[in-house]
Amino acid sequence: MSAAPSPLTPAPSPDPALLRRVALSSLLGTVIEYYDFLLYGTMAALAFGPLFFPGDDPVTGTIAAFGTLAAGYVARPLGGAVFGHFGDRLGRKSMLVLTMALMGLASFLIGVLPTYDTIGVAAPVLLVLFRVVQGIAIGGEWAGATLMVVEHADPRRRGLWSGLMQMGSPLGFLLSTVAVALVSLLSRAAFLEWGWRLPFLFSAVLLAVGLYVRISVTESPLFRQAAGEAPEGVPLARVLRSPRTLVLACGVGIGPFALTALISTYMLTYATGIGYATSEVMTGLVFTSLAGLVSIPLFSALSDRVGRRAVVLGGAAGVVVLAFPVYALVDTRVPALLVAGMVLGQVVQSAMYAPLGPLLPELFGTRVRYTGASLGYQLAALVGGGFTPLLAGGLLADRGGSAPLAVLAVVCGLVTALAIWRTAETRGRDLAGEEPARTHTAPVAQKGTEA
Repeated sequence: MSAAPSPLTPAPSPDPALLRRVALSSLLGTVIEYYDFLLYGTMAALAFGPLFFPGDDPVTGTIAAFGTLAAGYVARPLGGAVFGHFGDRLGRKSMLVLTMALMGLASFLIGVLPTYDTIGVAAPVLLVLFRVVQGIAIGGEWAGATLMVVEHADPRRRGLWSGLMQMGSPLGFLLSTVAVALVSLLSRAAFLEWGWRLPFLFSAVLLAVGLYVRISVTESPLFRQAAGEAPEGVPLARVLRSPRTLVLACGVGIGPFALTALISTYMLTYATGIGYATSEVMTGLVFTSLAGLVSIPLFSALSDRVGRRAVVLGGAAGVVVLAFPVYALVDTRVPALLVAGMVLGQVVQSAMYAPLGPLLPELFGTRVRYTGASLGYQLAALVGGGFTPLLAGGLLADRGGSAPLAVLAVVCGLVTALAIWRTAETRGRDLAGEEPARTHTAPVAQKGTEA
């Protein structure tokens, strides 16, 4: 066993032009994937209930629409396992091209899908199918895009470069929010008849641009170096052989995903339910996305200086302290305070989320890194993001008021705090080896253990 380098260990600098091209490719790919994936969540709140799940009770239709939203999250770990396996065996780049193509195709098909009134029960069935394809695609996207960046970057600046890539999430959400806001200017009848389709059809344009950029980048140098070695077993089996690392990776991500679901996806339903206009909530979502664009790269770069654990733990503590004040601001029914509460929630979410870019890849060896990082991230997305809107809807229907939502946010923040407390610091770890990082608490990067 060899010691990992300290965070200040000098490392050869990568080609700056190549690194910028790789970062741009990963950023664009993440923008497109999250535009498509998060667009669905917004439309589930605004349109899919009456269009695909019609009934006498609009609340039931909305809950059913959020059920299809959850189907995409359920599919994400499957995509992580499948694309992780082939990404660890065949390479990062080829899998990223495939995930982008799948996501764009599924989104375009949603845009041309007939509704329940036209083809009956086949409409929601096909909607769920396309949502599952979206989930499988995004299940392989994040880890592959992140690995392409961190495996090219200087170890001392992995947080900075992965933070730039992770701006794709708020950028994608901002783009989808703007697209929905524009079509929401239509009359309600026109919006439900054809307007909701336009943002999905626009994904075809984004797909063409993204594929053009992505195909031009080179494969990860660490994967090329490891590709000459005979693989030892199936990557998934090797990850599951030592499940503690995977469990902690998942636990760290539950808090940020749950908070994203509460302050973005579910906020449309909750805020409009207590009297806000849809346009006021959409304005809040735009400012929330802008806050993420600033805070994600800042917190990710900060993790290069103070460590991944400190930044994530600070964000988790912020959720515990601020969950009730955030909902108190929302409950004032004052639009400016609604925006303030959502932005405050986004800042603490970013502190938990931003370090995941360098942290999760640093927990796994090269030949299982795609699989391990994908599964950790996507299982967190399933638990924290997929079921939170459903659970929030159930709690709100039973009890009313925002207190159950704040409690839910606090509980998920505590899960992240516990998981990151039990995870060793990974900043500065040498990614060239096959040894995973230790997962018990330690102040700095630790010695590796057998895979």
